[in-house]
Amino acid sequence: MIKPCAPLLPEELIKRAEKLSVALLLDGLKKAGIELPNEGCMDADIKPVDRGMRVVGTALTVETDNGDNFPIHVASYSFEAAGYVMVIDGKAYAKRAYFGDLLMGACQAVGFRGMVVDGYTRDRDGNIELGFPVYSRGFMPCAPIKKDEGNINTPILCAGTRVLPGDLVMGDSDGVCVIPREHIEAVLAAAEEKQVYEGKRRETIEAYREARKNGTELPILAPDWVLDMMKRLKSRST
Repeated sequence: MIKPCAPLLPEELIKRAEKLSVALLLDGLKKAGIELPNEGCMDADIKPVDRGMRVVGTALTVETDNGDNFPIHVASYSFEAAGYVMVIDGKAYAKRAYFGDLLMGACQAVGFRGMVVDGYTRDRDGNIELGFPVYSRGFMPCAPIKKDEGNINTPILCAGTRVLPGDLVMGDSDGVCVIPREHIEAVLAAAEEKQVYEGKRRETIEAYREARKNGTELPILAPDWVLDMMKRLKSRST
């Protein structure tokens, strides 16, 4: 089954997300009180091919199995791809690579921002040379097969996380998260609040480090929530 792509997410939302991290987005999801399968985070085995890879974009989904990359080829050449991240539910199939640097290069050329696959890839060195963000379970040199149509732009479950066409996909050195389209604004706002908090915490930590080095009065290092919890626990024990 092949369906049209969902509309691209507004560039303003993409730019806001680009200033954050996967961890901050997931913190924002929690802070906003939104419950999702796997908490919106793909399994820990889904990692970037190379440290430092980052991708943010709109989900274009593919479902396949058994190392069959024909649906991935179809998705690569059938749409105006600029701005999309191809997210592939490969059922964690481990006996074949789903694609290598030739297909990665083609996807990069037509405008995909990156690729995420619940499965394995090959041509790691070639992928790194391309500088194209790819996330997978690891590497397997055996070639894919080309057989079935699969499903394109349908709901999928990728590495434990539900992905709908048009969702926000973000990957960095920590892993990959998916934010449903209808929750993006709330999650971004909550994540941005957390980012401000973390900036203040870093300032406090640096001030403590400098005070200790200079022998001056030490600021309070523990955050307020830790102090509050310690007080509550102490009161319960007395």
